[in-house]
Amino acid sequence: MKLLLVGTTGLVGRHVLDLALADPRVGAVVAPTRRALPEHPKLLAPRVDFDRLPQGADWWQADAVICTLGTTMRAAGSQAAFRRVDHDYPLAVARLARERGTPTYVLNSAIGADASSRFFYNRVKGELEQDLAGKGFESLTFVRPGVIGGNRDEFRLGERGLVLGLKLAAPLLPRRWRLNPARQIARALLEAAVRPEPGVHVVTSDRLVEVGCGPHSL
Repeated sequence: MKLLLVGTTGLVGRHVLDLALADPRVGAVVAPTRRALPEHPKLLAPRVDFDRLPQGADWWQADAVICTLGTTMRAAGSQAAFRRVDHDYPLAVARLARERGTPTYVLNSAIGADASSRFFYNRVKGELEQDLAGKGFESLTFVRPGVIGGNRDEFRLGERGLVLGLKLAAPLLPRRWRLNPARQIARALLEAAVRPEPGVHVVTSDRLVEVGCGPHSL
């Protein structure tokens, strides 16, 4: 299969890329990116500006899209900039891929995603899910992790403290509030793309704690 992957320079995206390149079920990976990626025989990594995506590129046609694009309010600097990265870019990718006939879209979303939420972050995530559902994909999966475990390029003091606390408290916490390892999230994303099921599906945070998670229908 041919996989279109966006968001490869982030924590989860890097894991998805590594897994996809090592997976014999994936014959080719297209990873449009702002920064150069290491070369690999299965990888095409065109350099793009997500504000000016190439409309006519033939690589938009794929068997599935996995989107792990995302930022933080601190990195974005404003709500408008955050929304552009976490809503507008993933939606633009979906539109271009669907116009070329790509049947499957898998999104790394977030626990609490809700278009009617009072909280800006959750509302943006929910609005994106809502908008993607209107694009007509044959298979659409939302993976909704909680706190993500793993080593990021950027230092996030508050998040590191929360990750440590969740690790220590794991035996006492309900599964949905336990730490979700980035590699486990990546596995869920890849499986939903490689083995798509018709309709709209969700992978909740409690299913991202251990190996063997999978989507369940909305």
